[in-house]
Amino acid sequence: MARVIVDVMLKPEILDPQGQAIARALPRLGFSGVSAVRQGKRFEVELEGQADEAALEEVRKMAETLLANTVIEDYTVRVEG
Repeated sequence: MARVIVDVMLKPEILDPQGQAIARALPRLGFSGVSAVRQGKRFEVELEGQADEAALEEVRKMAETLLANTVIEDYTVRVEG
């Protein structure tokens, strides 16, 4: 059994109002030194077998089809552990 992580983030050129709101709130909460925040999503996919290249390709297809909106988001796929 393997766990594959899919991280989804807005593309750099896409405005991130949620990240901007977080960045503005941090100083009010006593945190300093943060110049920007980008907000994203993380998916943990448990595979029944090994995380070989064929399984990772299947997870990439999942990301492109359902997990990420590839028009405005980028994603990365990695095996945990």
